[in-house]
Order: sequence, then C-alpha cells, then structure tokens
Amino acid sequence: MMGVPLDGSANVLVDNDTVVKNTTIPSSMLQKKHNAICYHFVREAVASEIMQIAHVPSAENLADMFTKMLGATKLFNFCPNILY
Repeated sequence: MMGVPLDGSANVLVDNDTVVKNTTIPSSMLQKKHNAICYHFVREAVASEIMQIAHVPSAENLADMFTKMLGATKLFNFCPNILY
C-alpha cells in the first residue's frame, strides 16, 4: 500500500488474546456483525500467509506509548526501545 516491498509475511502484534484466537483459529465465530468485513479480510490474509498475528503482553506493547495515557515510569521504560 505504501510502496515498501516486503519479503515474506507481515508481523502484526496485538495485546488482545481474543483477536489472536479469532484470526488464527478457523473454527472461531465472529459475534459482532459490524466487524464482519474487516474480520474476513484479516482471516483471508492470515490464511494466505500475507500476515501473521501474534500476542504481545500489554507491558511490552510499544503502541501503548502512542495510544494511551501512561505514567512517567512506563513511558520512560518504552523510550529506549524506539529512540537511539
């Protein structure tokens, strides 16, 4: 989409166990109708090995630094992982 070539599948790290189960286990059922289009798109991408979904604990999720209000200690613990 952005013109960056990828070798192999893209890794998507999430901190929600339900998301991992719903996208990787073929027998799981989606309960929310409004998510059906995205859900099937992601399931298809996982099945065709375009992307891989894996779990990352909330304490190690770097995306939380940009999406949640964190205390100073948590914020400073994340900073060395993305800054030089």
